Amino acid sequence: MKPIHWKLVLDAADPHAQAVFWAAALGYVEEDHDALIRRLLDAGAAPAEATVTVHEGTDRERLGWRDLAAVRHPGDAHDPATGGGLGRRLLIQRVPEPKTAKNRLHLDLHPDPGTREAEVARLEELGAKVLRRVDEPSGSWTVMTDPEGNEFCVQ
Repeated sequence: MKPIHWKLVLDAADPHAQAVFWAAALGYVEEDHDALIRRLLDAGAAPAEATVTVHEGTDRERLGWRDLAAVRHPGDAHDPATGGGLGRRLLIQRVPEPKTAKNRLHLDLHPDPGTREAEVARLEELGAKVLRRVDEPSGSWTVMTDPEGNEFCVQ
């Protein structure tokens, strides 16, 4: 069987703010869908209301989807025509309801050995919060939340 391509999807209130956080947290790049969006707008295939200006007033200003953003590994292939990543990718979609319970799926981040506390501090500067530190016979890690409260661990 040929391996199946996949992406992890994260629900969010503000997809673009979450994309900024996760791109910085993972060392990923925000996907740039500007060319695709402009083609679809020009063809009348997408309404202007479905778009937003991302990074307005900066040299990174571009059009983005109002309800979607994505980040991808900088070393993985991507489709230059759409801006979509073809490898390790986190798609962030707007949902109307707030997060109300513990995640059933989460990311584990693995910084270099001996650098966990420095990584936790860096992530806190980006807007993450420490929920708890775990030290068990099976290992130790720090449980954190992203700016919207989604849990992840730093090993």
